[in-house]
Amino acid sequence: MRIGVCKEPAPGETRVALIPESVKRLVAKGHTVLVMTGAGEQAFIPDRAYQDAGATIADDAGSVARETDLLCCVGPPAEETIRAMPAGALLLGMLNPAKNTDLLKAIADARASAIALETVPRITRAQKVDALSAMSTIAGYLAVILAAEASPKMFPMLMTAAGTVTAVKALIVGAGVAGLQAIATARRLGAVVEAYDIRPAAREQALSLGARFVELDAPAGEDAETAGGYAREQSEEEQEQQRQLMADHVAASDVVITTALIPGRPAPKLIDKATVERMHPGAVIVDLAA
Repeated sequence: MRIGVCKEPAPGETRVALIPESVKRLVAKGHTVLVMTGAGEQAFIPDRAYQDAGATIADDAGSVARETDLLCCVGPPAEETIRAMPAGALLLGMLNPAKNTDLLKAIADARASAIALETVPRITRAQKVDALSAMSTIAGYLAVILAAEASPKMFPMLMTAAGTVTAVKALIVGAGVAGLQAIATARRLGAVVEAYDIRPAAREQALSLGARFVELDAPAGEDAETAGGYAREQSEEEQEQQRQLMADHVAASDVVITTALIPGRPAPKLIDKATVERMHPGAVIVDLAA
């Protein structure tokens, strides 16, 4: 099989779909790997590392796409790259198909096929390709690091000669994969952590990581969770009730990290302008959906 990797076109994207270690294993199994020049430079992987692993370096994305049976990507490639793919080729990556109809049309026009990794079912057999959970874990960790850098306060409680510095109070909204990692990271840095999620099962998970679970008299129940373990999309009335009930907790927090996402749908907007204006100067909000 001919496998191709292009440089990611999205601004600020630092990831690459294949690393040299993976290329080496694929080449050892008899596959041909074609890598666009500069594909790994934002991930600190020079072209020479790919060549040493057995890959061939191509000048541009079109050259890669035209010569591959399987085109691997992190995010959606440019439409002209897709249209260069031969008929019957396969595109594999995080493609956001529910919001990317132009991409789907380009794939159909090229008579190619595609697998969107974020749509892989969350079942035991599919754990090895659960890219969405893997990236969500990293995002939850990074959200806390960004918050710690932006906050004027230190996260842990400190006893100093001049007095005691109180710990940062962090609120994590959404206790899914990203939220649970955010809770764990904030706790490790010494913050006092609260967490909220509409799904009943999330309560025990948040408590197990040392967070205090915010109990709101908001609509919840088993129907708040889909069969895949995600939160379902709520009505505007449900979201408004949550905004009102959460307002005091948000306003009292030094750091708020919102992680709630609905697959293929807009993220719930749970913090309104009036609540933000109640937060004290220096407070930080990290919105993973944004």
